[in-house]
This record gives sequence, structure tokens and C-alpha cells, in this order.
Amino acid sequence: MTSRRVLLTGATGFVGRQIHRCLLEAGHLVVAAVRPDSVAKLEQGGLAAEIVVIDDVFAVTADDWAGHCNGIDAVIHAAWYVNPRDYLDSRENIRCVAGSMALAEGAMRAGVGHFIGVGTCAEYRLPSDHLTIDHPLEPKTLYAASKIAVFQMLQQMFKTGGPIFSWCRIFYLHGEGEYPQRLVPYVRQKLEQGQVAKLSKGTQLRDFLNVREAGAMIAGVVDSGQAGPINICSGVGVRLRDFIEAIADEYGRRDLLEFGTADIHPSDPAAVVGVCNVISAG
Repeated sequence: MTSRRVLLTGATGFVGRQIHRCLLEAGHLVVAAVRPDSVAKLEQGGLAAEIVVIDDVFAVTADDWAGHCNGIDAVIHAAWYVNPRDYLDSRENIRCVAGSMALAEGAMRAGVGHFIGVGTCAEYRLPSDHLTIDHPLEPKTLYAASKIAVFQMLQQMFKTGGPIFSWCRIFYLHGEGEYPQRLVPYVRQKLEQGQVAKLSKGTQLRDFLNVREAGAMIAGVVDSGQAGPINICSGVGVRLRDFIEAIADEYGRRDLLEFGTADIHPSDPAAVVGVCNVISAG
């Protein structure tokens, strides 16, 4: 594989740190655009990188991004507003749209050859247990609508003389570095403390993928050069209850799972399962 210089935003985030790790393992040079308070995270995590310290990646102008992208072969834009309390409907998503377009404009001016964005399975019309990249798009939240807006604008912006454009739609990720408020950390915490985990009926069908595998898939796009929408998923539907019971079996404590106590949110789709179209660089 040819070593490339890759600018990565969100390099210390849940998904970004895995992308970062996999890029390094593949022999690429990572230029990490991070906030001042994230520099220590890179060093503590043993993730060697050139560092561009930026207070707010969504407030940088296209001119400044063009300077940061000088000599960059590929950009992976993994940063976004993801506070679990309100990211689905926060107006911060609108700032992320504007900031993402400025980054893309700067990358194009600097002659970057490949721009890789990170989207979401929530862009699709749901529910569905067979989500191909050609499935209709129909956002239900401001977050999903904002991701679609960036995807569609970049498609048009890059189609004539711009960089290769890849859009990685992630599905239901779990693993290292998850927010404590998310489902899997919540269940594990309850089991470790010997407390009851109150859950919905668990009838939802989901496409779960470990975040390490997702990071490898996204990082691999740099080498494969795969363009267009890419489903970052396992391609396997698992009932939520079965997934949680498998976690409880690690502790031998299915007795601590209380299904049917929590309501299924009205906006929570019955099925979200993707068809993986990732092309291996090998």
C-alpha cells in the first residue's frame, strides 16, 4: 500500500480514534485536527500524529482549511456534534453543515485527492431490514437531515473536477469509548454493580458492529479509493433482546435484565439492517 498523508477531524472521538489507529497501522501519516483539550488524549492513547490545534473545527474558514490541507492526500471528516442528550435535534447540526462545507471547499482548493465524509444510517427511510445504498433517503431528525444535506451538496460540488468523494454511513456501533449514557455501557454498568437493567421489550432488529471494525472499514477507504455511499455495517440483523442477553451471559446474570419496563420511543424504527458494500483494498 502507498503511504498517504491524511487529515483527520474528530481524531479522539468514539469513531475517530479507531479510524486514527487503523490509519497508523496501515502506514499512513495522520494529521489530526483537534481541540486544545484533546491533545493530551492523543498522547495518552499512543496515537502518533502531526497535530493541528483548532478551537472549533466548525468555525474555520475555507481559506484557513486550504492552508491546513496543503500537502494532504486525503481528508477523513469524522467530527460532528454528538452530545447524546440532544444531538438528534440540536441546532448545532446546522453549524456542523456550514463548517463541513468550509472544510470541503478548503480541501478542494488545496488539491486534496480524496474526501471521505461520515454519515449515518438514519439518513435512510426507515424501518427496513435490507438497506442498500440505493434505498430512499428520508430523515426523521435534524441530525439526519443535516448529514444528508452535506452528502448531497458535496456530491454536486465534487462531481466536476473535484476529489474522489466517499460517504461512509455508520450503523449501530458499540465498543471502546462509548458514552456512558448509551445502551451497552448502561447495561454493562448495571450488571457489574449487580443491579437490574430496565429495558424495552427488545423487539427491535438492529445491525450492530464493533467500533473497531467500523474504524478499519472507514480507514480502508483511503487505500481502496471506493467512491460514493458506503454502508459501514455488519449486514446481519440481530434482535435487540438477543444482543443484550449475549452481553448478560458474559456475566452470567440474565436475571438482572428486566425487559418491557422501558417504553420503545415512537421514533425508534422496528428494523435497521444494512447491506454492506465495503470494497477491500487488498
